[in-house]
Amino acid sequence: MSRSFAHFLRHTTIISIQVIILAFAYGFLGAILYYGSIYPSERVSILWKNHPEELTMVVTLIATVLSVTTSTLFTISVKEALRHRMSRPISLVQLSAGVALSKGTAILRPEYIQLTTLTLFVFGVLRLLTAGWTTLLTPTPFSLPINMQGYELDITGTAFAAELLQEYENQGFTDIRDDAFEVLDIGGMLSGISAAGQTYGLPGTFNFNGVKYNISTQGIVPAIEEYSGSHAIPGPNGTRLGFSGGNVTVNTRPTPGNRTSLPLPQGFSRNYSMLQQGLTANVSCWPILNNTQYALNMNSTVVYVNAAADNDSIAGLNLWSIVGNCGANTSVKQEYATMLNASGDATSSSGFLPSVVCPGPTAMSQTSANLSQTYTSFTILSQGFNKYRFLNASVCEVTPWFTTVRANYSNDLISSEYISPTPFGPENILLLSFIAGVAKFQSISSQGLMSSTIGDTLYSIYSSTTTTSISDSLGNQTQVYNELEEYWRGVVEFSATFLRSGFMAEGSYSSGIPANLQSTVNGTVYISTIGWTSSWRSATYLLAIVPSTIITILTFACALYSIFKNRSYRTTFDASNTLHVIMASATGDLKLGDFSHKGIVANEGVEVQLEESKDNDDVKKFVKVVQMMPV
Repeated sequence: MSRSFAHFLRHTTIISIQVIILAFAYGFLGAILYYGSIYPSERVSILWKNHPEELTMVVTLIATVLSVTTSTLFTISVKEALRHRMSRPISLVQLSAGVALSKGTAILRPEYIQLTTLTLFVFGVLRLLTAGWTTLLTPTPFSLPINMQGYELDITGTAFAAELLQEYENQGFTDIRDDAFEVLDIGGMLSGISAAGQTYGLPGTFNFNGVKYNISTQGIVPAIEEYSGSHAIPGPNGTRLGFSGGNVTVNTRPTPGNRTSLPLPQGFSRNYSMLQQGLTANVSCWPILNNTQYALNMNSTVVYVNAAADNDSIAGLNLWSIVGNCGANTSVKQEYATMLNASGDATSSSGFLPSVVCPGPTAMSQTSANLSQTYTSFTILSQGFNKYRFLNASVCEVTPWFTTVRANYSNDLISSEYISPTPFGPENILLLSFIAGVAKFQSISSQGLMSSTIGDTLYSIYSSTTTTSISDSLGNQTQVYNELEEYWRGVVEFSATFLRSGFMAEGSYSSGIPANLQSTVNGTVYISTIGWTSSWRSATYLLAIVPSTIITILTFACALYSIFKNRSYRTTFDASNTLHVIMASATGDLKLGDFSHKGIVANEGVEVQLEESKDNDDVKKFVKVVQMMPV
């Protein structure tokens, strides 16, 4: 093998290795930018997460090896280029700068600002190689966003109204406005309690069908499989209005886009943010004044009194017939039973809070122009007695709304907030009647022989959040009304969740939800994992490979210079070797000035040239180049 070919092969190898290393950097960065994120397998992710010190050590070691390789190849190429450059005249200060570059150091000569800047720049870039590779190769914890799409039951249109009517007919009911269906358990009451308490800062988690909701349901059902709750199969009569718990189908799936070739990681944790169809209500409560057309007529009949009864037994019963004047010449009757003492009176610790649900518009919104319009709201008349006397005769207007809900799924809890409301239309009269029936069912079931769940809720929340006494003289009626409004809002929202759950329960539809009953669900899942992501680090990654890019370009330039300026006989002189420089200077009998400042400056400007003996390849010397004076 000739010296020329060996010389060419050596420099080609240097260029190839540098290009391969740089191609790895750009290829790795390109993969990150193309896929958006790169992450290892679940097993490796857990290993990295649990051993961060060992991970840092391994990454730093790899980054050090790559940076040392890159810088070593660069210094070799500079030495070769400087060896060829010395075949022509070169000043000593330029030679000094070349030697500094071949050693990865810098010169500090303000008189030669360009050479000083060049060497300082290269010196700094070489020092940044390890930091750049470490930044590029170090995996970091990040949240991987993946789009989610699917569908759920749409309860807003005429298609669902037809389904609901058919279900009523199957249950044997044709007049749905004034009937309450005992299809809801204690869930409605608990939802109301949770919603009422949150207004005043009381923590509340509402549970239904194995699902945890923060405060209230906002009328949604889970759109994420791992938050769907119970996986029990409902019985033959356990769906729709007969729903009593069980698996509610989920039809939401991830749409990863560019990541189709990469399996989605399970991640350390997953948080979801979904846009779903919800239902809430605007509830406004105010006192019934004498000059309004609302009224509660109370009639009671004692049907049983046992004067000799023990304190622990029922001494007497009082049957109540409550007639509510709902306005527009409409009245609604509701009956209750309460317990009496042996004297035929209510006990001091008992409480009575009857409520009458009136479907239809309120007196405050009635005009001659809209009396014939379809109902979009209903009213609830209430009044407290005995220990609930803090609640005066009141009317609450309940106006349900369809909503777009942003539901956040995190830490086994669903937290929701509605974004935009849409009022009910004429096609939603059956749904409104169902909600009114749920409210009626709650108003009846909440009142026991001695106490009312609604009354106890108002009392306990008030007592927990104020320093005043809740009595007829000291009670804050504004807060009481706010609590009552939130209670009924929670009941309304739960009624929608119950209805969706029943119609979306497994077995409700043999082939899944029909297309005309589907409402779009979309959102994002944020998967916590470890790896590399371009979402917020793309600029950092680009900066990280700049040092390697610069050094590779400089190496390429020096190697090409050596190839084109090849002098095969000049193979043993190394300008970065101090002994070689001294030997060449001594052999050439190079005469320079002294070490004074003036002498050093003069010496830096001296141009020298490396000469080699044609007869003896081992003889090399520096000779001073004499500048020819122009004639």
